[in-house]
Amino acid sequence: MAEAVFAHLVEEAGLEDQITCDSAGTGDWHTGEPAHPGTLRILRRHGIEYEGAARPLDATDFKRFNYIVAMDDDHLHDVTYFNRRHGNGAVKIARLMDFAPHAPEREVPDPYYTGEFDRVYSLVLEGARGLLAQIRRDHNL
Repeated sequence: MAEAVFAHLVEEAGLEDQITCDSAGTGDWHTGEPAHPGTLRILRRHGIEYEGAARPLDATDFKRFNYIVAMDDDHLHDVTYFNRRHGNGAVKIARLMDFAPHAPEREVPDPYYTGEFDRVYSLVLEGARGLLAQIRRDHNL
């Protein structure tokens, strides 16, 4: 969901030629699978189409991207550990909600388990807006 929402915001800002985004999991148990039907439903309701498939995080991600954004503390720990073992140290690693400092929550819950797709969408949208604003500041866009 976060990839789709962020990509939509990037497109709305006309920055798709300057900002690339992708999504990867910290595990490989859903590799190749499409997004959860609940995620696709809420994205469509907000006018966002998404056709991506799950893939695991890999070492090239730490070279291709300037930011790697985790949804929760467990993911943040996994990404940080992976970066120490395979990364180059230059990537900025943070939780999505770190870019939404006024939000009441610091982690984005997994709607696969909670069923709270509307709540998760709201959190993701707020974090994605903050992330885009930060990228624009960091790169003068």
